[in-house]
Amino acid sequence: MSEKVMNRQEFDALKTSAEADLKLSEGRPSVLICAGTGCIAGGSLKIYENLKNECESRGLHVHVGLTQESHEDHELHIKMSGCHGFCEMGPLVHVEPQGILYIHVKPEDCHEILEKTVLGGEVIDRLVYKLDGVSYPRQQDIPFYKKQKRVALENCGECDAEDLREYIAKGGYQAFEKALFEMNGEQICKTILDSGLRGRGGGGFPAGRKWESVRRNVADIKYVVCNGDEGDPGAFMDRSIMEGAPHCVLEGMMIAGLAAGCAEGYIYVRAEYPLAVERLRTAIRKAEEAGLLGDHILGSDFSFHIHINRGAGAFVCGEGSALTSSIEGKRGMPRIKPPRTVDQGLWAKPTILNNVETFANVPQIILKGADWYRSIGTAGSPGTKTFALTGNVVNTGLVEVPMGTTLREVIFDIGGGIKNGKKFKAVQIGGPSGGCLTEEHLDLPMDFDSLKQVGAIIGSGGMVVMDEDTCMVEVARFFMHFTQNESCGKCVPCREGTKRMLEILERIIHNEGTLEDLDLLESLASTISETALCGLGQTACKPVLSTLKYFRNEYLAHVVDKHCPHCNGKKKGLVIDPEKCKGCTKCARNCPVEAISGEVRKPHSIDQDKCIKCMSCMKNCPFGAIREE
Repeated sequence: MSEKVMNRQEFDALKTSAEADLKLSEGRPSVLICAGTGCIAGGSLKIYENLKNECESRGLHVHVGLTQESHEDHELHIKMSGCHGFCEMGPLVHVEPQGILYIHVKPEDCHEILEKTVLGGEVIDRLVYKLDGVSYPRQQDIPFYKKQKRVALENCGECDAEDLREYIAKGGYQAFEKALFEMNGEQICKTILDSGLRGRGGGGFPAGRKWESVRRNVADIKYVVCNGDEGDPGAFMDRSIMEGAPHCVLEGMMIAGLAAGCAEGYIYVRAEYPLAVERLRTAIRKAEEAGLLGDHILGSDFSFHIHINRGAGAFVCGEGSALTSSIEGKRGMPRIKPPRTVDQGLWAKPTILNNVETFANVPQIILKGADWYRSIGTAGSPGTKTFALTGNVVNTGLVEVPMGTTLREVIFDIGGGIKNGKKFKAVQIGGPSGGCLTEEHLDLPMDFDSLKQVGAIIGSGGMVVMDEDTCMVEVARFFMHFTQNESCGKCVPCREGTKRMLEILERIIHNEGTLEDLDLLESLASTISETALCGLGQTACKPVLSTLKYFRNEYLAHVVDKHCPHCNGKKKGLVIDPEKCKGCTKCARNCPVEAISGEVRKPHSIDQDKCIKCMSCMKNCPFGAIREE
């Protein structure tokens, strides 16, 4: 495919035209339908089609994005957006200019939405969010959104994910233009370093230091790699950004390439994210066609090309050296460091490697400055962090809050508290590499340093909330099963040590363990943490160690009393009755560990090896199709 060559003047003209189109569209009726993976599973594509058909039957002229044509010709704009974040309430439909958000929308609601709200300006009360008897028609007034601050997610759910003109109209690629024509590589790296941006993939390493190291390295070729693997159970932050704001990710990578002198970029996406892959491909194609990607961008000497690699779903490929090995066509396995990725990364060349969320923060930092970014969050952890809030919490979904926000604010103010009036027990933060935090940590500020002090990590941002009925030994067993199953097997401590730990946990959960087993668990955990080859192996034991520390009484109940009052583990399993299951996907959307699978409108099934028996699926099934046996 030939690439267009566009100079800076032509880009400025495109920007002016797109901004004018956006301004003309403001105040006119528009409907934004959430087309994130969760809402699509709930039927949002059918809602989109039904709404278009309703408009056509009325003779309304519909447009699906910003247009260069006369806006007088378009009576209604219909857009497919990325994730709105309020996943528990999907499918979601946002109506402008009123700012109304409708929840749990069904295809058959389209006629009423068009008739009463879009054309009549009336609010349909049965479709709005309600809390304690109060209706919240406007999205900005809903408590779930009020305490959030969106930076990385700014464009998710706010615009058509595939519309390049709309992204440009809202400031897209202006940061890249500024970096290209008004800054040099050293200044870009210094801005990122001064902002305090730390890698959002889990390690929290200063992004500016990493970029500067690659910039200073002398090599014939350098690379930018975006880690979109995101293998933590229950995590979907990076997926939502790739689906809802793909151009933002591309722009962040381009700025990184400009800063360090890189001409090639790779995005590594797990194959289980087909929608993310599709939208990234569309974004790359449109950027190339517009002349924003390719050779001599905007008439400059800078050339940059971006490629997509799909991973096979190996958790270990979230580790940097394993990821680059996978891109090279080798088995994804970590290697001994040094040398670091900044010195010898992809094809043994200096490589900038950050995750999706990190790159998504970059454009706004370049546009608004380091001081603006530092004004958000804490001194040691500036900016915001996205979290995937799942488990036994009222409002599951995607949230973004300033660093330093407490667990209590996220779980109770944004998340709405624990389902069914149950008592909060714990939250697993950081996925399999993280640890459990308890009620005593609810007022702990969530930032890199505070969580490290209590033996936990932010990780990529997965947050699984558990209520009083959860068996914490079963939670530890689940995460150890996941880690052991995903071990690449390269080093003995991780390959054999996690296997031994899982065997012990299996004995304990079956009420066959001994007190000596508890000591052995701690001894093995210490050895693995100190000797495993990569960061994933070194943190694999955190769920076990944290549950042993804070919930030792539950281990003793299994070992000494031979009965755990909370455990729904191996004595009973949860099954879905295929005769009763309607395939509404509500159970799958509420499962914190993704143990439920199936197609929409077809019977689902539960993977017993993944299931932690949290009962969330049973509590949320509207058809009584889930039972214990």
